[in-house]
Amino acid sequence: MEITCYRDPESARESLFLSAATYNLAHALLSRSTSGCLFVPIRPMQYLAILDAEEVVFLDGERKCWIDVAWQNFQPQRRVSLDEPVAYEAVYYRLSSSGLMARLLAEFPRALTDLAAKGRFEGSARVLKFPAPGRP
Repeated sequence: MEITCYRDPESARESLFLSAATYNLAHALLSRSTSGCLFVPIRPMQYLAILDAEEVVFLDGERKCWIDVAWQNFQPQRRVSLDEPVAYEAVYYRLSSSGLMARLLAEFPRALTDLAAKGRFEGSARVLKFPAPGRP
């Protein structure tokens, strides 16, 4: 699937932290994608999240290809352990976008969990058979 996304001029930016569970799940799912990006429908909000290695963008179902919010500049290297939150910047492209953050932070992890539960991922997988200890 290919989607062309557009951005209005940036209206605001703020530094935040994303929970470790959400960040780790998002990147685990992204690593299973052969295309380098992951599409996550957030059905209760009628939004689509698109993840790649550098950012997460959120598209409103009504505005289709226009990005309302982008999460950028993730800094997982600043964590001491994998269960610490990850610093990032939220970039808003509409004046009303900052009001979406509380809902995105609640619904995005649920959407990731729903996607992971479906267990359908791109690419092939295979099971490696290792001999039992003491057997050739």
